[in-house]
Amino acid sequence: MPDSQSLILFAAAMVAGIVCFRLFLVLGRRTGHEPTARPPEKAPESAPEKTAEAQRATAALEAPRSEAPSSNGLIEIQLADRNFDTPHFLSGAREAYVRIVKAFAAGDRAALAPLLSPQVLEAFEAAIAARGQSAPAAFNALNDARIAGASLTGRHAEITVAFRAEFAGASGPEEVADVWTFARDLDSTDPNWTLVATSGELPE
Repeated sequence: MPDSQSLILFAAAMVAGIVCFRLFLVLGRRTGHEPTARPPEKAPESAPEKTAEAQRATAALEAPRSEAPSSNGLIEIQLADRNFDTPHFLSGAREAYVRIVKAFAAGDRAALAPLLSPQVLEAFEAAIAARGQSAPAAFNALNDARIAGASLTGRHAEITVAFRAEFAGASGPEEVADVWTFARDLDSTDPNWTLVATSGELPE
């Protein structure tokens, strides 16, 4: 008969086998081919709110570009006056500039009167009187004339022209920049434009 020590070892082996079998049923086996568990995916983080500067930059990029004031004004004038022609106007503006500059140099108030508004005529007459007998710089040539702005208010049209002209200076020819605004009532039968404002600063 087996002794008591052998029976005890046999009983312990049986208990260990039963425990291992139960663990196998509960946990199962890994063969080395099972997909490893993936960590839970993080929810996508919301994008940080744009700063005020970024919002303004984005708005500036997305905002449609408006036409230049001169382009809009010219279109409005052309729609209001089907006879208006930009090249013809610029040609007339160049001619008016030369006539006005020469009449001013000569002190010819009669020649200036039909070309200037009452306010501008008054300013020119005051300048003529103030200079006395001293002659202004002689006009040499008109180098450039371009439209710098235009507007239409009701039937009152205004067009600003930037001129570059050459005058005789003490040490040689000098270029002068003038910005003149001409106006006309589109309902008037007079096709001529009148000088209503002058400036020496060119628009950027």
